[in-house]
Amino acid sequence: MRRSSFEARKIARRGRRPAELLLVPMIDIFIVLVTFLLMTAVFSRTVILELNLPAQLAEFREPPKGLQLEVIVRKSELIVADRNSGPLAPLPSTAAGYDFDGLAAYLQRVKAKFPEMTAATILLESDTPYDTLVQVMDKVRVLEVDNAGQTVQAELFPDISIGDAPAIDGAAGGGT
Repeated sequence: MRRSSFEARKIARRGRRPAELLLVPMIDIFIVLVTFLLMTAVFSRTVILELNLPAQLAEFREPPKGLQLEVIVRKSELIVADRNSGPLAPLPSTAAGYDFDGLAAYLQRVKAKFPEMTAATILLESDTPYDTLVQVMDKVRVLEVDNAGQTVQAELFPDISIGDAPAIDGAAGGGT
């Protein structure tokens, strides 16, 4: 007598073992993936500077007595100024660009006269490149000095505010 196909399948199912899940190839793939990601990862150091933007005043307040340091960035020059008395030291640009070394030297002399002062304002024209802003901020924030072959950083004016440069008197226009 012949067995039906149903009975044959039933007997075949009894002899089968449950399928095994092979994890070894999957682990191999993950090891290769992790190795690749670690080798191509960029380990960079992110530096975050806290900036204090000047507040917009609704009413005029009398500024405090003393120096209020400003660095004005123009297309043709850097100007170190006091908000109360005006320009202190214009630093004209050279063919190589802005005179950042002159700026650092002058700010070092200002810091020597006012050691307790930590605030400075950087005033920029509207089309000033971002790279120029970063370089000016670096020179205003810290002074790098070579000391026996090692570069030492000294704090100058770490509390930096950023604003718009005032209009040039000749460009402001105005007639009688």
